[in-house]
Amino acid sequence: MKKLIRGLREFKASYFHTHQELFEQLSHGQKPRVLFITCSDSRIDPNLMTQAELGELFVIRNAGNIIPPFGATNGGEGATIEYAVQALDIQQIIVCGHSHCGAMKGLMKLDSLRAEMPLVHDWLKYAEATRRLVLDHYSHYEGEELLEIIIAENVLTQIENLRTYPVIRSKLYRGQLNIYAWIYQIETGEILAYDAQDHGYVLPQSQLPPSEVDKILPLPISNQEIPSSKTQQQEFQSPEEFTISASQRFPMTLLSPEQMDRIYRGSASKKTNGS
Repeated sequence: MKKLIRGLREFKASYFHTHQELFEQLSHGQKPRVLFITCSDSRIDPNLMTQAELGELFVIRNAGNIIPPFGATNGGEGATIEYAVQALDIQQIIVCGHSHCGAMKGLMKLDSLRAEMPLVHDWLKYAEATRRLVLDHYSHYEGEELLEIIIAENVLTQIENLRTYPVIRSKLYRGQLNIYAWIYQIETGEILAYDAQDHGYVLPQSQLPPSEVDKILPLPISNQEIPSSKTQQQEFQSPEEFTISASQRFPMTLLSPEQMDRIYRGSASKKTNGS
């Protein structure tokens, strides 16, 4: 607590003092550009990761970056989503999972949580679709490889849950909303974004047109600077041929065109509506 109080004093004396105009503007209202849904994990900081200013991100955080389907609960997630999209007119949503996620580790051994952490057990049931998919299609993986798979699949599961909300479905139908799936690598500080067309996780900037990449990356990043195991795009394969190797870290269940449209409708315009 002493450290936090000291931090409060430093914040007021330094950051607040040098950003008084920003805080004055924010006192009259907010206009965030992105709804950022991520885990409560203490190692994740959306503003730090994206270098977003105060007022730019509207954030939902909980164990496992989980979004209960519409009508499943009257919890804060649904109300926050509704407010963000309807009242604040946010047009971009990011669902961000992360490596070494404790909630996803718990999901892998869900039954053992029932006695000691019944509330956690019940909460993780909202990711049951992820657990079932992994059990049915990735049972031959284990350990860290299996954890990486379940983290990646869960982000897509939660986007499907997100689409059950009427306000989301309506905005997507009219092409007024884009949804992105991200994975944050704690150990490297790297973000990977799901590419529905290539069925894999890629660097977010690879989804932008070259002119936009030049604006955000004044210095080019060479292939040597980025581990190939985290950047290689996966080729389209049939489920029988779909395997994991050291250079393909996030195997994804292949989505049909109908599924991709259902989850990512509106994403065709994402290249012209950058965050």
